[in-house]
Amino acid sequence: MSASSRQRPSGVGRVLVAVYAILAIAALGRSVFQIVDRFDEAPIAFSLSAVAALVYVVATLALGLGWDRIAWITVSFELAGVLLVGGISLLAPALLGLDDANPFGREATVWSAFGAGYLFIPLALPVLGIFWLRHRARAGVVA
Repeated sequence: MSASSRQRPSGVGRVLVAVYAILAIAALGRSVFQIVDRFDEAPIAFSLSAVAALVYVVATLALGLGWDRIAWITVSFELAGVLLVGGISLLAPALLGLDDANPFGREATVWSAFGAGYLFIPLALPVLGIFWLRHRARAGVVA
């Protein structure tokens, strides 16, 4: 393991990890409530909510603890997920078991409409995470 992969975040990295942690808590709470309260209404969408929550939890840990390989995997998966689920939720919401594309609706997930219900933070966060991981990798090579 290189020194950069064991290094804990500081500065912008800490802010990034804090935002990931907040989103992880929000997504986890939402998915648990949706699954416990009304799973039969939209099982695919609510299962995707749980997947998103787990991805955010693992990404938070990976970024915070310097597990760079796992961070790359989770952040990349998160970006693919928000793009795929976001696109499907707008173009064909019925495929996800959603009645409509309302990002604030009862059946919406954290990735619905590209995270519009969360101020598009789910769309921006993996991009920022990738930039930060690239920066950290370059800083490790220079050092």
